[in-house]
Amino acid sequence: MSQGYAIELYFDPALENQVLKAWNVLARRQISTQLIEMESRPHIRLLSNSQLDPPKLQNVVKTFASRQEPLPLTFSSVGSFPSDANVLFLSPTPSVSLLQFQLQLCDALKKEGVEIGEEYRPDFWVPHCSVAQDVPRNRLAEAFCILRDLKLPVSGYVMDVGLVEFSPVRELYSFPLGNVSEA
Repeated sequence: MSQGYAIELYFDPALENQVLKAWNVLARRQISTQLIEMESRPHIRLLSNSQLDPPKLQNVVKTFASRQEPLPLTFSSVGSFPSDANVLFLSPTPSVSLLQFQLQLCDALKKEGVEIGEEYRPDFWVPHCSVAQDVPRNRLAEAFCILRDLKLPVSGYVMDVGLVEFSPVRELYSFPLGNVSEA
């Protein structure tokens, strides 16, 4: 049974591989394997809500994606949220284009009656790409050191936007950014 839905941004293959490299090195060191085990895909979450109606949103997300261009993205730092979940993430350099993308998507969804939770409202949203979850408290410093050695910054592009159901993670659909010619 689904616990919720999320709208996520996906990266070009080279940038995705950089994130996967972080996941894999943390897994090899037996620090965190959850993201791999749940078969998640490297992403930046734009919105999460347990009440989303996937079929209703499909055309909204598809139309929105078709009107956007691929977004340049640079992961420039490593961070963690102050919570017991011990999530570590790569943080993108904030850009006007990324912040505008999220704001415009929230506006489009509000027009469809979608409730935007406080943590995803444009004034509160913290863009990030999770690389580890539930890191044992006594291994946080080690995990940070490993991530610091990733040779940041790493750059690439956001290429797709999609909707996933969780848990377990299951992609329901995704659409490429930009005008895709009709066949």
